[in-house]
Amino acid sequence: MKDFTFKAYSALIDHLKESGYQFLTFEDICSSPENVEKWCVLRHDVDRLPWNAVIMARIEYEKGLRATYYFRVAKEAYNENVIRSIVQLGHEAGYHYEDMDLASGDVDIAFESYKKNLNHFRDFYPVRTICMHGSPMSKYDNRSVWDKYNYKENGIIGELYFDIDYTEVFYITDTGRHWNNSEISVRDKVNSSFTINIPHSKTLFELAEKGKLPNKIMINTHPHRWFDDFFPWLKELILQNLKNIIKRIIIKFRS
Repeated sequence: MKDFTFKAYSALIDHLKESGYQFLTFEDICSSPENVEKWCVLRHDVDRLPWNAVIMARIEYEKGLRATYYFRVAKEAYNENVIRSIVQLGHEAGYHYEDMDLASGDVDIAFESYKKNLNHFRDFYPVRTICMHGSPMSKYDNRSVWDKYNYKENGIIGELYFDIDYTEVFYITDTGRHWNNSEISVRDKVNSSFTINIPHSKTLFELAEKGKLPNKIMINTHPHRWFDDFFPWLKELILQNLKNIIKRIIIKFRS
């Protein structure tokens, strides 16, 4: 089975369900996670090709589970029909904020922009959690707005990079169209106590079947990287590999 296809994603969910994981949203985790011993949060960053996210949302809906979707305001990612469709399927919606980048590093302008955009997304869903967009080509870290301001003053109960103890939660991300490859991840990184090599989705299947995954996991996917049709799948593979070269240069330069 090819990796980064919707068929592979569907199979991954099935393996996790069979292994006893309960699927929670990040909103659930911030509210009352202590009642669940073995859980998985399916997080999706809708960065572009937003209709791909609807395909994932329908897969999850048909399997009787809820996931968490983070939406940008950027032109290539924003689609009101997509947001409505995903919310109607019962999923959590949150704001994938990038206001420091949009404000060219002006923290006050960024915060005003953040509040405006947050309120806009609340027209679709009562947003209670947020997640920064990595903006890998930008010199600004969008999380730095919180060096001055407090996001929890605006009815937010959780930010993905601040409000999870990743020493207890195994974080898995497809950033760069690879699993947990820190060499091509500019900002999508956490301080983890787990060192589990994942060369392929099949590895996750096998680890789940053998009971070798931690009891608490978060899987971050970017729907625009996933296709069943061969030519879009191949195009994304080639383009992302080219982007990864640039990312490696950025990471080396900044270090």
